[in-house]
Amino acid sequence: QVQLVESGGGLVQAGGSLRLSCAASGRTFSSYAMGWFRQAPGKERESVVIISWSGGNTVYLDSVKGRFTISRDNAKNTVYLQMNSLKPEDTAVYYCAAHRLPYTLGYASSDFGSWGQGTQVTVSS
Repeated sequence: QVQLVESGGGLVQAGGSLRLSCAASGRTFSSYAMGWFRQAPGKERESVVIISWSGGNTVYLDSVKGRFTISRDNAKNTVYLQMNSLKPEDTAVYYCAAHRLPYTLGYASSDFGSWGQGTQVTVSS
């Protein structure tokens, strides 16, 4: 099991930027794909972006392509989500998650076994 702690959420105006961080501890971080998910009120949790264990592969939700960038620093056991050109529809609780299996990609929330507590992102119009 891995412990994940997110930070960096907040309130921002439309068009603004935020950077989320997720610090991991408890197992070999560099062996696991990581993901950022979000859940807005009254909606199901959705995958925002997934990054492979090496950082060489990423998969983005269509609506965030070109605006959000995921990265990871395996030396610091941290994954980041840079969010630019934020829109009100990006408002949600954002969760960091670690895949259940090493060296395996997955895109569904059920593929991920460890979750952070979530951080609120609110974009005002």
